[in-house]
Parts: sequence; C-alpha cells; structure tokens
Amino acid sequence: MKKLAMICLALVMGAGIALAEKPVADKKNTTAVFVTDIDCEHCAKKIMNNVPSLGKGIKDVRVDLPTKEVTVVYDATKNNEANIIRGFASIKVKAEPKPVAEKK
Repeated sequence: MKKLAMICLALVMGAGIALAEKPVADKKNTTAVFVTDIDCEHCAKKIMNNVPSLGKGIKDVRVDLPTKEVTVVYDATKNNEANIIRGFASIKVKAEPKPVAEKK
C-alpha cells in the first residue's frame, strides 16, 4: 500500500512540474519599424491587403497612419529588412528602416 501511495505522489509531483514549466520564447521573431510614404487610409489598406508581398515569415503587420510607420514582426530565419523593403517597393510604397534612437 505504501508503494502505491508513493507512486501516486510521484506522478502527481511530476505532472505538476511538467505543467509549471514555461515554454521557451521563440527568439527567431524580429520586429522592425519602417518609415513609409503613406498618407491615406487607402495606402494603409494596400499594405494590409498585400502582406504576402512583403516576403516569407511575416507574422504581424501594424500600420500607424498618423506617424507613417509600419511595424513588421517577421521570422529572421526566413526574411530580413532588405527583402521587406523590396516587398514594399513591389506594391509601390517607399519604405526605409526607422533609425534607432540612442539612449542617454
């Protein structure tokens, strides 16, 4: 009877440890912000409707019309900023990476 109780206790503890383990974050995803020449809602829709044109591995695209910025989350093993810029050019949108502000 003691062996059965010990086995059950070990199983419960093992299951608890397995469920408590946090998944490892995917470090392949990269976020890039591009400054574009968009100036209207039509331009923003053109980008959102042509996400596959930006290349492989695109996970998320967010367009901020007032600042004319497009934020792209992509798989760095499948794409890079240069390819994404060529993707923007294919839909007739000028884009360049936003300069990173230096921290003081």
